[in-house]
Amino acid sequence: MDVILHVGAHRTATTSFQYYLRENSGFLRANGIGFWGPLRTRGELLRGVMPEVGPHSPEDQLRRARGRIALQLHGAQARGRHTVIVSDENMIGSSRRNLRVGQLYTDLGHRMARFAGAFGQSIARVVISIRNPETYWGSVLAYALARGGVPAIRPGLDRLAQSQRSWRDVITDLAHAVPDCEILVLPHETFSGRADEVFACITGVTGTPSAQADAWRNASPRLPELRQINQECGSDASFLPDGDGRWEPFDKEQALAMREAYEDDLFWLRGGADGIATLIEETGLAKTGQTPRAGRLDRGHPNGIEERRLA
Repeated sequence: MDVILHVGAHRTATTSFQYYLRENSGFLRANGIGFWGPLRTRGELLRGVMPEVGPHSPEDQLRRARGRIALQLHGAQARGRHTVIVSDENMIGSSRRNLRVGQLYTDLGHRMARFAGAFGQSIARVVISIRNPETYWGSVLAYALARGGVPAIRPGLDRLAQSQRSWRDVITDLAHAVPDCEILVLPHETFSGRADEVFACITGVTGTPSAQADAWRNASPRLPELRQINQECGSDASFLPDGDGRWEPFDKEQALAMREAYEDDLFWLRGGADGIATLIEETGLAKTGQTPRAGRLDRGHPNGIEERRLA
């Protein structure tokens, strides 16, 4: 039994991928693949992987979670599943916490080490999506603003734009937390709106269905919705521009700095990523990481995308 942990760092893309898997559950079953999404991961099954306040120690909570997971994996295997995809963006931490500390997933190492301990040797690979920080933080800020949670806009934007923690740091922390696991890195700019290609890349299954592959779920609110929410709350929305598109909160200088930092991350990944990860781009699979363990399926990526969707 192989487990694929899908920890996409972008909420909309991850939610859309989960929707695609649910909508094509028959195809998954026919190919011996199971799917555990947030309905399972945020219920009793994984309780204790991240320790909670209570009578049991963190070690005991992890031991109990490990037992529940092993039983569920055994049951999935008995039903003919050879692979289970576990998809939940919150496994690596929440975007709300990222915004609070002004950096990307600073507690990822601790969290993923706990998940690695819970799933053990079953983990075949970990898949993480990355995104240009300019549009990643823009999406996070739009969600937060819709909930009335973005005070002091200008100082906050400066703090995010000047953050020194990059996706390279995130991926390096992930590799330390899940040693000897294959790590696949999928840029959001390549795979947005292509859930079928994400599925094909991470499983090696061909002939994937296109039904609901481009469904875009839980997209971040656009400018009209943000202005309406702020007006209803009696908040000052004067910093929001006119128009109907995405909110682009960063100025040109901030956006340029963030794009350059992202290009540095991609350059590192394309150049080998210190042997810890595999970058997948629309031009095909660029092997930059470890050689998959014996018996693993080769990975590939079909032709490039003609249409991109950014949340």
